[in-house]
Amino acid sequence: MKQQVLKALANPSRIFYVPYSLAVINFFVQFVIFMVVFVADLLIHGTDSMVNPAFFLISVIIVHSILAIYSKRDPQIGQIITARIQLMKKKIPNRLAA
Repeated sequence: MKQQVLKALANPSRIFYVPYSLAVINFFVQFVIFMVVFVADLLIHGTDSMVNPAFFLISVIIVHSILAIYSKRDPQIGQIITARIQLMKKKIPNRLAA
């Protein structure tokens, strides 16, 4: 039983070499940024919008690659960031979150 728990903690679930939570956060943030830029450009320029969805795809791939490099150095980075987000939601002071 202990080996299964240790293995699950040592090897977090991943999507293309990036921890699951980081990959989902990355995609969500990139998607929101793209939608804001797309809607703003649509409102400003109308149907002559110059925003290309390929830029969104390229930026997701680049940021995902950077996250893969960082998660290779620190495999627990996804769990650390998830824990920090949960502490921020609970509004726990920074001195306890260290």
